[in-house]
Amino acid sequence: MEFFLDILKLTIPAVIVGATAYLLLKSLLDERQRMDRALLRNDAQKITLPLRLSAYERLMLLCDRADIANTMLRVRMPNMKVRELRGVLLMAINQEFEHNVSQQLYVSDTLWQIIRIAKNNTLALVTLTAPELDPDAPADALAQALLQALDEQSITPLQTAILAVRTEAGQLF
Repeated sequence: MEFFLDILKLTIPAVIVGATAYLLLKSLLDERQRMDRALLRNDAQKITLPLRLSAYERLMLLCDRADIANTMLRVRMPNMKVRELRGVLLMAINQEFEHNVSQQLYVSDTLWQIIRIAKNNTLALVTLTAPELDPDAPADALAQALLQALDEQSITPLQTAILAVRTEAGQLF
């Protein structure tokens, strides 16, 4: 029995010292690991922040260039017919979007979905407005119908997308 008590007298302090050493080392290593992760995150942010800002700039340009009025200014030619303007508008808006698809890597999924919906709604506006007109009529008829449809909207889908880009980019600072 006495031998057992002697072993307990030696074992209990050793277990207490071992547990204390373990807890101290564990907390020290956890803190060091947390600091290393923070440093890596900081270094990564130094690299990704300019890329993200550039992506927001590109998406703002996309929304501006995909705007129906701005696209018409670029693609409309004299003596165009409604069918030609419709086709050129749809193609130009799709090309703008396709040209900027890679920017989705740097923005949130929510923002990218807003941009996609804005593009689809813009294409739908062109698609739904054109059948109401004679395909062989001058392109001015389609241009006026589209501008009137845009005026009837309090805020266009692309304006909503621009606001979303501004909001998300503003959260970086």
